[in-house]
Amino acid sequence: MLRLAGARLLDDRDYPAVRTLLATDPVASCMVSARIEAAGLDPWRLGGELWAADARPARSGRISGLCFSGPNLIPLRGNAGAWRSFADRALRRQRACSSLVGPADQVLGLWDELESEWGPAREVRPDQPLMAMDRMPERPADPLVRPVRPHELDRYLPAAVAMFIEEVGIDPRAGDGGTSYRARVAELIAGGRAFARFEAGEVVFKAEIGAMSAGVGQIQGVWVRPDRRGQGLGAAGTAAVVARLVRDMDRTASLYVNSYNAPALAAYRRIGFRQVGCYATVLF
Repeated sequence: MLRLAGARLLDDRDYPAVRTLLATDPVASCMVSARIEAAGLDPWRLGGELWAADARPARSGRISGLCFSGPNLIPLRGNAGAWRSFADRALRRQRACSSLVGPADQVLGLWDELESEWGPAREVRPDQPLMAMDRMPERPADPLVRPVRPHELDRYLPAAVAMFIEEVGIDPRAGDGGTSYRARVAELIAGGRAFARFEAGEVVFKAEIGAMSAGVGQIQGVWVRPDRRGQGLGAAGTAAVVARLVRDMDRTASLYVNSYNAPALAAYRRIGFRQVGCYATVLF
C-alpha cells in the first residue's frame, strides 16, 4: 500500500471549515456533526479525533477529505488519496474502533486500504439505504409510544440488549458485564431520546434517537418483540419517533437500514421516508 504523509489532526482552528463541509450533507454527517457541535474539535472533549486528508492547512480554508476516528471510524469525504492518508494514520496504532460506518463509497474505499492489516471483518454490509424525512408521518403514529422514564431502565434494558444482539451479532454486555452499555442506554433515557411501547410492563416496541445534530436526528435501534411482529407496531412506533423529531424538535428524521431487510424498508417508505444516500458498515 502506498504510504503518504498521513492525515492531519484537526483542532478548533479548523472548526469553521469543518462546519462548512458537514453542512453540505447534514443527513450523512449527522453522527459527526452531533459530536463537534457539542464538543468542538478537541480530541479529549470530542471522544475521538477528526482528520483531514491535507498534510497542512489549506489556504482556502476548505477541507477536501474528512474522517472521524473514535468508537467508530467514520470517513465522510475524500478520494483514493484521502483514503490512503486516513489508512496510514489509522494503522499507526492498534485498532480500537468497533466498526467503519458512513457513506458507502467512503467506507468501502477506506476498507480497501485497511483490509490487508485489519481484516478479515466479522461482517461487511455494503448497501444500507440512508433515508430521511422532514415532514410529519404519512401513516398514523402509535399514541402509546412515549419517552422511557429513568426509573424504567431495568425494564427497557432487556429489549435494548435483544435488539443489539439481533442487529449487530454480539452481546453488548460482553467484556465488562454490560456496565458500559447500561450507562449508554441510561444516558439516552435521561436525554429523552429512548422511546418504547410498554404492555404489561414489558417493552413490545423500542427505538432511540442516537445522534442528534442541530438539524437532524438519527433514529436507531428500532425493534419489535418477536411475538408481536407483523402487526404494524414497527411502522406506527417509528412514526411516533419521527413525529417527535419533526414536530417537537424541529429536525429532519433519518435512519439507515440493511438493503436486504425488505419489511423494514417497506414500512419506512409507508411512513414517508425517502432514500437520500447509501451507507455501508464494516463490523469487527
